[in-house]
Amino acid sequence: MILLVAATEMEALPLAGKTTGQPHALFVAGVGPLETAVRLTRRLCEGRRDVSLVLNFGVAGAYAGAYAGSGAGLLDICLAESEVMGDFGICYEESVAPFDGQLAGRSVFSLDQRYLSQAWEILATQDYGCKKGVFVTVNGATATARRGAMLRAAHSGLCENMEGGAVVRVCAEFAVPCLEVRCVSNMVEDRNLGNWQLAAAVHKCGQAVSLLIDNIVPI
Repeated sequence: MILLVAATEMEALPLAGKTTGQPHALFVAGVGPLETAVRLTRRLCEGRRDVSLVLNFGVAGAYAGAYAGSGAGLLDICLAESEVMGDFGICYEESVAPFDGQLAGRSVFSLDQRYLSQAWEILATQDYGCKKGVFVTVNGATATARRGAMLRAAHSGLCENMEGGAVVRVCAEFAVPCLEVRCVSNMVEDRNLGNWQLAAAVHKCGQAVSLLIDNIVPI
């Protein structure tokens, strides 16, 4: 069974009535890495054996000015190659320095490359024009272009979210493959909700995830 994990009811809603494709269940894990880690851990403790894949999905903010023209724009579908805990460490105004010694811990987590390759090929058949790269998990949504530029430069980040790193870390603990799909609802800039396309991003992400459920092959 595929466990579909979203942060909010709003992001989960497009998949709520889906009955076709691979067996799946919808799970709302909450906003932010702490709530997500607690709820997803409890869910997997209650029924790990029936979960073959965790598919984390939702919206994201894309970093402007990404490298070599490979950045994402509004309503682009993005696949995570890895998740990094972007503001875990010593936070300066212009940088985030990692902890060292006994405080150091893992802050970068790779997604399952087998499912990533499948998802890339499946979405390509429908001309989604996907982007893939490093997703940055933050504890607080970035509200300034300056902070966004710092996080992008520090991690070669494609986009940011508030749950992905927690999902991948919990999946690693339970030895469950993980795939992450997000649609860009906004650019990471000086905060201006008038520029956001949240409803359209939720809808498009739901379409992409539905396509994956219908075509992905369990490994």
